[in-house]
Amino acid sequence: MSDKPAVLVARKVFPEVVQRLAQHFEVEDNPEDHIHSPEELTARLQGKAGAFVTLSERIDAALLDAHPQLRAVCNMAVGYNNIDVAACSARGVLVSNTPDVLTETTADFGFALMMATARRITESERFLREGRWDRWAYDMFAGSDIHGATLGILGMGRIGQGIARRGALGFGMKVVYHNRSRLPAEQEAPLGARYVDKETLLRESDHLVVVVPYAPATHHSIGAAELARMKPTATLTNIARGGVVDDAALAQALREGRIAAAGLDVFEGEPRVHPALLALRNVVLTPHIASATVATRRAMADLAADNLIAALTGGVPPTPVNPQVLAR
Repeated sequence: MSDKPAVLVARKVFPEVVQRLAQHFEVEDNPEDHIHSPEELTARLQGKAGAFVTLSERIDAALLDAHPQLRAVCNMAVGYNNIDVAACSARGVLVSNTPDVLTETTADFGFALMMATARRITESERFLREGRWDRWAYDMFAGSDIHGATLGILGMGRIGQGIARRGALGFGMKVVYHNRSRLPAEQEAPLGARYVDKETLLRESDHLVVVVPYAPATHHSIGAAELARMKPTATLTNIARGGVVDDAALAQALREGRIAAAGLDVFEGEPRVHPALLALRNVVLTPHIASATVATRRAMADLAADNLIAALTGGVPPTPVNPQVLAR
């Protein structure tokens, strides 16, 4: 019988990453990419010292209590709202995530989604594919400009700053932002970014991009009241997390023309999408793919593996969420 620690790789990942983990651990992986129910996940974690997880897996206190041998939970994502970090910390379980490696790729996608939304790209493509294009018209799919417009950013972390750079330096946009705390002047200045309160952000933005992490405090940060304060010509882009935007309220605002359009990569209750959004033509919908380039997803998997290997072999995990447990 092997004396290597046992670990679970909960979803399908790059075979090379599984092979690297197998040099250190007894690995149970998931090449069929089955999404485990809570009961199945509990069964799979029997005897496991570590778990390589994604946003699909919920790690809560009840699961941790069923597996007191678990020592590390390594998330292949920047966000970790799928993990009860406080419960992990109380039980001495290391939690890690994968920041930085996906910042620029996600900022690329956020900006692309905003542009597709403003210029009505998917709406016009559907029109063409349906065989309905038979003439030119001056107002056919006339959208809104990106260059020179006001870019609003809710949440000015690494990804928000990446989007701001693209807007300010590439498209001459005026950048306003609201964040839990204001950036230092040396970070604001190169972007010409202006810190404003949330009311001003909603009122002034031509294109509002939401990039805040999900937490109880940010649930429905954009709801009916916030949408009512936006310009009727404005667009909203959400690449944060489902639940930050009230999808039902957004669908109603889009249907009634109270904002012009929306671009969404994340949804409440995903992979389910609110049916009212699916019925609208003035919304661009993508299946949570903002970090989806081969290079970036491989970097995320490698970093999650680095964390797991270090946590269970006496090393120092590179990106711990609760580093205080390392002192135990």
